[in-house]
Amino acid sequence: MEELRVENWNELQDALFAESWIEEIGRHRSRYAFRGLSDARDRLETTLIRLGGDYAGLERHLLRNFRKYAHRRVVERDSVWHWLSVAQHYGLPTRLMDWTYSPFAALHFATADITRFDRDGAVWGANYLRTHQLAPARLRDQLDREGANVFTVEMLSESVASLDELDALCPEPYALFFEPPSIDDRIINQFAFFCVISDPHVALDDWLAEREGLARKIIIPAELKWEIRDKLDQSNVTERVLFPGLEGLTAWLKRHYSPRS
Repeated sequence: MEELRVENWNELQDALFAESWIEEIGRHRSRYAFRGLSDARDRLETTLIRLGGDYAGLERHLLRNFRKYAHRRVVERDSVWHWLSVAQHYGLPTRLMDWTYSPFAALHFATADITRFDRDGAVWGANYLRTHQLAPARLRDQLDREGANVFTVEMLSESVASLDELDALCPEPYALFFEPPSIDDRIINQFAFFCVISDPHVALDDWLAEREGLARKIIIPAELKWEIRDKLDQSNVTERVLFPGLEGLTAWLKRHYSPRS
């Protein structure tokens, strides 16, 4: 896995948009998913792993009870992928992990917490095309048939009916990236999608580290965070946009008017 420490804004832009030129279509279209961390030491662990205890054994109970108590109208179809997407979106511990197509949205999450400006942050980039080349043949074939680079919940629902089936497709753990339904404006504005690993015990950073050429980690020095934050604010990449509504507005105002000290 490549790890790169940038020293200024221009180096950061070059690192974020590296490999974005696609020769066959003559366009700049990055094939990377991005995730921002306010502390570079933080792991790529799911909320399910962070739950602790027998978290893998609790997964089915969490999802079963979420489906039982949540209103049926919150999902478009009664499939495990629709339910998982909604559950993750509303904060239930799941094996899903939030990513974004937008490097600037990832930068926001790396610099949104000003109480962590004393430590280095990071933006992870994972190449979803190369990641999917390691998926089981059934799933690779479906992407080929659809002419798609990333799964949708409908595509996954057609191929994999349950988490047990996902686990059983291959003895080795594998990862998939898929787009959730547009539940609300937050999903849309964050240009968000999810990553799922077939084995809930595996942390994504460990999985990526064992496979050459899938990911890179861009280290953001603590001393660069204020410049990044101010330039993102000037570009309207803020809580007010990424979290539409009064909670996002108040979070933006609180951070915007906080003293640098």
